[in-house]
Amino acid sequence: MQGIEPPKRKSARTAGLLLVAALSLALSGLTGAVAGGAAVYLALREGRSAGAGLPAPSELPAAFTSVDITTAVTDSVERVSPAVVTVVNHLPQQRTILGQSVEPTASGSGVIISSEGYVVTNNHVVENAESLEVTLSNGTTLPATLIGVDPFADLAVVRVEGEVPAVAPWGNSDELKSGETVIAIGSPLGEFVNTVTVGVISATDRSIQTNPGFQLEGLLQTDAAINQGNSGGPLVNLAGQVIGINTLVVRGSSNASAVAEGLGFAISSNTARAVVEQLIDHGFISHPYLGVNWRTVTPQLAESYDLSTDNGVLITEIDPSGPAGQAGLEQGDILTALDGQAIDAESPFINLLFNHQPGETVALGVVRGQESLQVTVTLGERPRA
Repeated sequence: MQGIEPPKRKSARTAGLLLVAALSLALSGLTGAVAGGAAVYLALREGRSAGAGLPAPSELPAAFTSVDITTAVTDSVERVSPAVVTVVNHLPQQRTILGQSVEPTASGSGVIISSEGYVVTNNHVVENAESLEVTLSNGTTLPATLIGVDPFADLAVVRVEGEVPAVAPWGNSDELKSGETVIAIGSPLGEFVNTVTVGVISATDRSIQTNPGFQLEGLLQTDAAINQGNSGGPLVNLAGQVIGINTLVVRGSSNASAVAEGLGFAISSNTARAVVEQLIDHGFISHPYLGVNWRTVTPQLAESYDLSTDNGVLITEIDPSGPAGQAGLEQGDILTALDGQAIDAESPFINLLFNHQPGETVALGVVRGQESLQVTVTLGERPRA
């Protein structure tokens, strides 16, 4: 029996939002991906009047013709950019509908955080990899070893051997304020290496549901442009410190036709650093375990199965030898609360569970048919993948 597992991460519409993991996936080049950019480029090359009325360069004041300005932004980029890498994921071989064999690759970004060659990136960048490569800022490509992942935090650590060009320092994300200037560095589309975009912290402590029953919490929201291929790259403050790991963008809502701009999200550095240190030290993250499979209860599910509540999670399968089974929980039970806190859209089940450690005892609110119960369970440790 496999342990408690939320449904697999979806890259499309969840919780009413169209989420896009900033990962670049390619089978045969980038022709379609850059078609829009090529059209703009051709318009300029053909001399179309996109800037009519602007003075010719010779008409501009001399002060504007050659300016060499060192700013906090450029200083920060100079400090961190050499530590930013491109992570290439060589996926298992696939066959097309015509029977042709293809070797797909996915690419994202990463940042070197140790002189020993440890690189932080997103879990979804390295997921299902047969092999990994890291391209350094100086163009050198090296094989990479996967050290560990935490799918729930969407973080991973890989390692390269040999001398690294630079190491990026961590910053304290708890000190960030809305409106503070930040810089995103990464490799959009896997091609435009070490692209720099600048924006501000739009908000802190955001939560976004990425799976039914689970949400990423404590996210940083920014309007710095984050594109496909930026996943795993650093979000940097003006002190040249990593204060976030870029992870996804919101392009719009599944409930409306409006398109959103400037809605990028990064895992805060304080969250990332704690996870990364455990991955480097142990190769895994210790998560609590109940020994159940489950489905989030929605009003639609409650109506379909004539359930007596429309919140919580429905146990669909249970390991009799696991913590929940040993405590007397049964298939068909609905978990409605954990240590007195309701399990709902604002407080998803996995997030509440992960506030605890293996070995701790928790009280579960349970609905069994028309009866409400309280069951005490001692949490186990989630089996490692």
